[in-house]
Amino acid sequence: MAVMRRHWRGILLITTLATAVAFGWYLVQPRQYAAEASGVVITVGGDNLSLSLAGDNLAKSRAKNYKSVAESALVAERVARDLGMDRSPQALASAVTVTVPVDTTEIRVSAKSTDPSEAQRVADAWISALSAQVSEIERSAGQTGLPPVRVVTLSRAVLPTEPVSPNIRLTLGVGVVGGLLLGFAYAMVRNHVDRRIRTAAEVERQFSVPVLGTLPVDHDFGPQAEVIAADQWGSALGEAFRELRTNLQFVDVDQPPRVILVTSAMPSEGKSAVVANLAAGMVAAGEKVVVVDCDLRRPMVDKVFDLVPGVGVTDVLSGRADIEDVRQGWAGSENLTLLGSGRIPPNPAELLGSRAMQALLRRLAEDAIVLVDAPPLLPVTDAAVLSRAVDGTLVVARAGQTTTDQLERAFGNLSRVNGRLLGVVLNCVPTAGPESSAYSYYGTYGDDARGGRTKGRRPSARRKPSRAPRPTVNAPDAELHEPAPDSRPLAEAPYEPAYRPAAVPGHYADRQDRHAPSSGRLGQLTDADESVDADGLADDLWLPAQLRDHRGRRSAG
Repeated sequence: MAVMRRHWRGILLITTLATAVAFGWYLVQPRQYAAEASGVVITVGGDNLSLSLAGDNLAKSRAKNYKSVAESALVAERVARDLGMDRSPQALASAVTVTVPVDTTEIRVSAKSTDPSEAQRVADAWISALSAQVSEIERSAGQTGLPPVRVVTLSRAVLPTEPVSPNIRLTLGVGVVGGLLLGFAYAMVRNHVDRRIRTAAEVERQFSVPVLGTLPVDHDFGPQAEVIAADQWGSALGEAFRELRTNLQFVDVDQPPRVILVTSAMPSEGKSAVVANLAAGMVAAGEKVVVVDCDLRRPMVDKVFDLVPGVGVTDVLSGRADIEDVRQGWAGSENLTLLGSGRIPPNPAELLGSRAMQALLRRLAEDAIVLVDAPPLLPVTDAAVLSRAVDGTLVVARAGQTTTDQLERAFGNLSRVNGRLLGVVLNCVPTAGPESSAYSYYGTYGDDARGGRTKGRRPSARRKPSRAPRPTVNAPDAELHEPAPDSRPLAEAPYEPAYRPAAVPGHYADRQDRHAPSSGRLGQLTDADESVDADGLADDLWLPAQLRDHRGRRSAG
């Protein structure tokens, strides 16, 4: 049933085409009319009961024998001669059907023709010709002393008014049933030859590798990677990233990974988006995170977080700059810092496999969790080389696009260099159909701007995440300067949520993640709003949407 649900469009299309073909065949077929006449075999009975029973048994046996006589060419020639038809006896006999009901003396003749009156005349003439032929046979047999047997007309044919062939119901029924069978066969064959991964169960069953997260399709996001806005973390996609973050915490409780490499088998499978939003989810839980762009061929981190391009990892590895010179911040939180790729080098694999790269990652992991965005595993060897310098690797697979062969080769590249595989992240899982998970729960109920409940409604407009102002870069000696603090009043300044670690880790922990801001921020909030409780927390901070409404900002719910 899962296969049928997966390929229901193909099954429906094939069934529709088969039904249309059957209906077209019905339209081009000539209309056939049928007329039926019948005769009965009688014998000359005696005066006593014994002779009567013997005559009845003789008539029944003769009726069976005369069925072959009625189908013979002799009768057909007699009918063609009587009606003046120029058709051959064989062609005329092929349009006539003779039946003898069980344990009766009746002989039924059904004649078909495209002309209803012709079918009527042929049926009646056939009984008459059969009667004449039987009389000739019985007269010649009567010389041996057997009693005479005759065939007389029992009922004459009625002029048909409705065609018997083709049958529209039967034709359409055959088309529908045949189309369904062909559609089911198509679905089974396609499912057998289709190597694309669609569900997490397929990955775990075939490769014995845990799936740490399944990310649903969210049509609010375009093809380019971006960070989920603050007011959209209650969606299905936000909950999926929380689940991924929680699963990573329990991959190895004794030695939790500090440097995590995120890659994929092929390009365009969403690894950069996974890195960006996983980092945002960890920051929301109070973790310090550093995102390092090690994709030295097609870097994406600077585009996702709107960083200053052209400075980053390659500058540190070549000794042209220190980490603090090229590390950039994110306006969403002070706990997230970013390290771009820098200039594109001619030898990315050699740089990523160097000891300087290992030292860079160890230094960054001293006070933060490091998420490394790496190139795909199959086109280049960069990710496989870099996997030896990290604590574990996450492989992102795109549902309905990544094949089992590609994933198997990607795992093989990691195993050959003794890289540690943490698990798989299945991206772009459909929210409907047999491959979907229970994502509709999160998209069904949400809080509106006034704290009420809304059902089945998405935000009216997407709000892009706030970007960090670009610091100035003085060439040739590039030196990054931290942006000046925002001196605008609170009502005009962009809303910047601050976080502290959740009290209870888990899938729903982020309902308690958005807590008190830092002391300076708290002073601004206290001056603007005097409603502060005994713990020093502004009540409005528990509902950021209400806080933005209070400041006169538009809320998306």
